[in-house]
Amino acid sequence: MVESDQPIIWIKNPLDVFAENCEGGVVVQGQKIIELVQMGQTPKATIDETYDASTSVLLPGLINTHHHFYQTLTRAYPEALNKELFPWLKSLYKVWANIQPEMLSVSTELALSELLLSGCTTASDHHYLFPDQLENAIDIQVEEAQKLGMRVVLTRGSMSLGEKDGGLPPQSVVQTKEQILSDSERLIKAYHDANEGSMTQIALAPCSPFSVTTDLMIETAELAEQQNVRLHTHLAETIDEENFCLEKFGLRTVDYLESVGWLSGRTWLAHGIHFNQEEIKKLGENNVGICHCPTSNMMLASGICHSLELENAGSVIGLGVDGSASNDGSNMIAELRQAMYLQRLRYGASKITHQKTYNWATKGSAALLGRSDIGEIAVGKQADLALFKLDELRFSGSHDSLAALLSCGAQKADRVMVAGKWKVVDGGIVGKDESELINRHSTAAKKLRQLSDA
Repeated sequence: MVESDQPIIWIKNPLDVFAENCEGGVVVQGQKIIELVQMGQTPKATIDETYDASTSVLLPGLINTHHHFYQTLTRAYPEALNKELFPWLKSLYKVWANIQPEMLSVSTELALSELLLSGCTTASDHHYLFPDQLENAIDIQVEEAQKLGMRVVLTRGSMSLGEKDGGLPPQSVVQTKEQILSDSERLIKAYHDANEGSMTQIALAPCSPFSVTTDLMIETAELAEQQNVRLHTHLAETIDEENFCLEKFGLRTVDYLESVGWLSGRTWLAHGIHFNQEEIKKLGENNVGICHCPTSNMMLASGICHSLELENAGSVIGLGVDGSASNDGSNMIAELRQAMYLQRLRYGASKITHQKTYNWATKGSAALLGRSDIGEIAVGKQADLALFKLDELRFSGSHDSLAALLSCGAQKADRVMVAGKWKVVDGGIVGKDESELINRHSTAAKKLRQLSDA
């Protein structure tokens, strides 16, 4: 069907909207926004369908730039509670080593569904566990994302530095450099779509300096350059990591990143907490982006990202929920609230507004992923939209609707559109039985526990 044959939809007169000059709504045709309607005006286009948004707050689809979908299987895991990053990881690596393909499939489905219900339309996942039974992990994730119709940037993670070589992960979950690079190239060729409106993209993402070799970091950066894909890793999340880099490489984290050829505009980093002023300047000058993960940082007591200094230096800031074992949720609208309030502890209320937080989760996150076609409500952009109602007790008495979504603690979108198609209607995912999904997922989580205890 050519675009001119596709119905024209007017999302009419939203209660409030995070965009300018469209108080009268947004007109969508095919995958794109084709018109913004000013207050009191009617569309120039001939409308086929109208959705009355007068009781809804309209946002660009939220964009999650760091997650670990498989971790939905180990939420509130007893052995990992009340620990900081390194002991927390050591508690869980031996559990995650037992994840089976069907478990990854259902954990991906559940994480994406949870994100979608929270107004998230694009999600990046960092999957770095490839024990023998999970060699095709990214293929499994691609299939689940396509079934749901959600936009994804799936990162081919990796771990090559096991315990016997001084790394953190057990040997059962590490691969050789050759295995990793070969599969990375295969996945790019099979799934990476660099075109406007792409639904599936691949990035390359060694897990962290304490779980991969220097050679792998260097050659991954070279491959990303050759294939023109983005680079991602965890960096400067904890002081332990900084100490590891000093002991193992004789370098602080950012100097190490520079030594392996990662200081470039194609790189975005998860967390980015423990940087000094010189490092912040260097990251900004090289256009390295930072994904702030507030809930995870609080849960693991890792610290607070220096978001404004990084922005002022030239880095882009986006948001991520991080894994559901260091967040115990995959709720993107809730993560915005956490980001706003955690950052206020560092910078004060007047500098961290709800508008700034929305920008981080939309345009900022889109820029981290190298996307200019998503992240804002504008003509020509992809029709990725989230609508939230204020009809719960928590919102009663609120006066600024956009601010209320964050300050009063919105949890769930009423409607979500991805690439011009309604994926959430009346607070539920179209065509999905959530109770059945919960049953399959909880069964998989119990089976994983049994395998790990055996």
